[in-house]
Amino acid sequence: MHLKWLEDFIALAESGNFSRAAELRNVTHPAFGRRIQQLEQWAGTPLVERGRSPARLTAAGALLLESARQMVSGLESSRLELLGEAGRQARTVTIGTGRTLARTVLADWLVRLQPVVRDAQVRVLTLSLADSVQMLERNETDFSLVYHHPALTVRLDGRQFAFVTLASDKLVPVSRADAAGKAVFAMASGEPIPLLAYGRSLAMGRLLEDHLAHNRHAPAVQRRVECDSADALQEYVLKGLGVAWLPWSMVQADCKAGRMALAGDRRMEVRFEVRLYRPKRRLHALGEAVWASAVHR
Repeated sequence: MHLKWLEDFIALAESGNFSRAAELRNVTHPAFGRRIQQLEQWAGTPLVERGRSPARLTAAGALLLESARQMVSGLESSRLELLGEAGRQARTVTIGTGRTLARTVLADWLVRLQPVVRDAQVRVLTLSLADSVQMLERNETDFSLVYHHPALTVRLDGRQFAFVTLASDKLVPVSRADAAGKAVFAMASGEPIPLLAYGRSLAMGRLLEDHLAHNRHAPAVQRRVECDSADALQEYVLKGLGVAWLPWSMVQADCKAGRMALAGDRRMEVRFEVRLYRPKRRLHALGEAVWASAVHR
């Protein structure tokens, strides 16, 4: 059964005339008649009383008419809704990233993106590194903004995905500053430092664990707090609870203002890149414009 048969049938019921209905449907009278007959064959019963003018529906025809109107109306509503959604998607770019990157590197980049996105919408999903990669692979996001470091594994097929390095950053050990602007907890003291650690499942947690395990200059630590939020660790540092390795982009304002101080030298830094990944297939126009902005920034 074809949708056009139902639309023909509705036109016939409303006009009461085969010739007029055929004209409204922009087909010849014989072709229109054949389509009504095909609908009747599908229904298994006559739908129109032949030899009557104006044309009248049978009882079965009257029953089908109500369902036909509902079906055609419902499909048209769905079509319009899909067109609207397609229009919204064309004016929306979706980026999957981590919570810390969302408030640091991505926040800075969004400011520079304003001339590109203008009245469009940027949808930011805060996810784990693994989830961000998987959603990109499933075409559920346009871009994935993630950390890159040898200690982290991002399994994206280079034949299907491309990347650009959007920023470089580093984890630095910071402590609350005392009245003289010095770190309350410093590695030079030789004592184990109270560590404010990340949850081991987090990307930054894996970076820090790798650093402490393989850097021969790493200090002895005593784990005091473990948390899956860099924002929370930043607050714990400010309250004097210990030392945390936090992104420099996140804490440099606190360090310059004298609220925090570096608790170690450059040997204690963990440098990493921030990469923006995309599928190599062509994106919608807005997605391509955002990518061009990242490449030519």
